[in-house]
Amino acid sequence: MATNETAEESVDGPYYLEKVSIPEDSEDGFDYEEITVEEESISEGEEDLEAAVKALRDRFDGSESVIQRPSSDKQPITAIPEVVDDFLRNFLAKMGMHRTLDCFQTEWFEMLQKGTLKTEQIGFIPDAYTHNQLLDNELKNIQRERDNYKQAAFQAGETIVKLQKERDFHRLQHTRVVQEKNRLIEDIKRLKKHYASYEPALRQLNEKYQMVLRQKMLISIERDRISGQVHNLDSTCKMHSSQNGQQKVQRSPERSRRPGDDGLASYDPTKEPTKSMANGHPKDSEFPASTRVNPLLPQIKALSAQSTKVSGFSLTKAFKAHTMAVSCLALHPRKLVVASASDDQRWRLWGIPEGEMIMTGEGHTDWLSCCSFHPNGGCLATTGGDTTVRIWDFTKGCCVLTLEGHVHATWGCSFHSCGNFVASCSMDNTVKVWDLNSERCRHTLRGHVDSVNSVMFLPFSNILLTCSADKTLSLWDTRAGLCAQTFYGHKNSCNSAAFNAVGDTVASCDSYGVVKLWDVRNMLTMVTMDIGPHPSNQVAFSPNGRLLAVANNDGSVKLVEVASLHVSSLCGHTDAVQSVIFDHKGEYLLSAASDGKISIWS
Repeated sequence: MATNETAEESVDGPYYLEKVSIPEDSEDGFDYEEITVEEESISEGEEDLEAAVKALRDRFDGSESVIQRPSSDKQPITAIPEVVDDFLRNFLAKMGMHRTLDCFQTEWFEMLQKGTLKTEQIGFIPDAYTHNQLLDNELKNIQRERDNYKQAAFQAGETIVKLQKERDFHRLQHTRVVQEKNRLIEDIKRLKKHYASYEPALRQLNEKYQMVLRQKMLISIERDRISGQVHNLDSTCKMHSSQNGQQKVQRSPERSRRPGDDGLASYDPTKEPTKSMANGHPKDSEFPASTRVNPLLPQIKALSAQSTKVSGFSLTKAFKAHTMAVSCLALHPRKLVVASASDDQRWRLWGIPEGEMIMTGEGHTDWLSCCSFHPNGGCLATTGGDTTVRIWDFTKGCCVLTLEGHVHATWGCSFHSCGNFVASCSMDNTVKVWDLNSERCRHTLRGHVDSVNSVMFLPFSNILLTCSADKTLSLWDTRAGLCAQTFYGHKNSCNSAAFNAVGDTVASCDSYGVVKLWDVRNMLTMVTMDIGPHPSNQVAFSPNGRLLAVANNDGSVKLVEVASLHVSSLCGHTDAVQSVIFDHKGEYLLSAASDGKISIWS
């Protein structure tokens, strides 16, 4: 706002000063300029000068102007109180009450001219009034804030009480938990002390148990060897007698059944530990006696006399067997026929060495992992990702039996030499022994703590060999369903394990390409070879036991001479080799890979 001075003039009187506020956006068409008060323009008396100075005070800025007196009185005037009539004029002008202002000024100046207005009674507006209004507003704001603070303090008090209750509750709970913990610690200490008292006895019993198992296995192996020698001696004596024309010596039936004649105990089915009519099935098969002789020992000895050189093997034939990876190869027990299992959910039979396909079958709902021939050669067992074990009859050309019981994918299978049992291993950490006559699981072998990757029966024996991803190998007595021995030494997942033909040596390989040879009789590691860094997937002994073939993930087959530990490579596949086998005489080596091909090396 701009402040100007105007003069109201009566008929017979002096000039009077009035303070009028004019808004900046006034639309009356006049230009107003601010008129400053100068000392030369003041020609009236001291009273008129003081009234003019009062009217010039600036209320818009809220500050009081400091006006100096004339040269005769040089003292500054400060804190001039406001006159009542100026206060009313300013108030009416500020509120926009112009008609009321005109009426007030008209009546005011009339009374002033007539002398009826008593100027001595007109006072000043005290500053306390304005201050009181401000203080009153400030007081109301402070009271409002006080109420808010009271409410906040009340809520904070309730929160503090709530937190104190929770603190006390948690203190009680903490005290109770500490007491329970101390009590459990004391109980654990007592249990440890109690367990420590049994430690020597448990160690002694364990040593005795291990010693008895070793003696039992050694006795079984030595018994097989002695029986073979006795059988050979009997055959030699009979041939001598027939050549010299002497009379053959015949034993009576009663004498042949005596346990002391040939050092072998007779087989009595009623004394079998696995025979239990109360818990068994009427169609359950009986496990053969442990004293059976391996009839292939003479043939194995004859093959051992032959010299097989690694350098003699070369690629003869390679053919596409499946559209997807070939996971396993199995050799027919008597013929040059090979079965292959693949990820394409099919198995096929191939003639060797021509490589012509004889038969194919499908029925699994997922990939196949392994296959194994029945000892009579008329059936095939397969395992796969659908958790089942299937038995296929070649004469019927279909699946005749499906064994279900594993809860995860099955990795491998192996037939017992009697043909009545088949063992399967699975990703569920178990091995199951199935009875084909009663079509049920006879034993579930538990002991491995990770996936069991391969399973193999020792020929003409009840001993079962398994290897697992828990880095161990185990020998099992399938008649009792117990673990006889565990081999420790691999530092990575063990992928495959196999017996040699005699049964006194075990070969194993792991996922880092480490191959180990184990002495079954002494339960010790004979040889450790590192043919990595690629994983080794399967191992297989030659029939004479002098060569060891290893399927490697780098697309090659590693051949190891057991005697000299010389290692050579056969390269011909374009992808990881999954399976290797020798034929019956060791003349052919077959390998299958993830490229779907089967290679024949001769």
